[in-house]
Amino acid sequence: MGNREIKERKVAEIKKDLENSTVIVITDYRGLTVAQIGNLRRMLSAEGVKYKVVKNTLTLLAAKEMGLDNLEQYLQGPTAIAYGYDDPVTPVKLLVRFAKENEHLSIKGGALGNSILNEKELRHLSELPSKEVLLAKTLGCLQSPLVGLVSVLQANIRNLVYVLDAVREKKESA
Repeated sequence: MGNREIKERKVAEIKKDLENSTVIVITDYRGLTVAQIGNLRRMLSAEGVKYKVVKNTLTLLAAKEMGLDNLEQYLQGPTAIAYGYDDPVTPVKLLVRFAKENEHLSIKGGALGNSILNEKELRHLSELPSKEVLLAKTLGCLQSPLVGLVSVLQANIRNLVYVLDAVREKKESA
């Protein structure tokens, strides 16, 4: 297998990762020790996030095939990409927290679906509640009107019972 075929295979692999991920975060890992990168990979992997050191030129080719041409500005220098496959907020939160604890990790930018995000936008995304919290809040909002409806219906039934009880008492006393 020639060098060209190897590169084409790597581009296809990067493209597959880009297609399957809900969010990607492009980082500069320059200055991190091997142990720190290993800790970061384990932390991300525990949450279903893939973290790979990539070659910028091959990543750019894959990104262009997907219409993510604007990623070029973030593909400079040593680059590693975190691919989030489920909850788009979790990978960003983990990387922002790790970057606060380890000054050598810097977040360059990324993509959420087809939208290119800069470092500031990714930090804002990291402040969102997790998917589970948002689902719980949504469920609470959906439940609230139903609880109110049940209370109203119970009140009508309770009032009907009071009226029937009053009628029964009136007939008994008469």
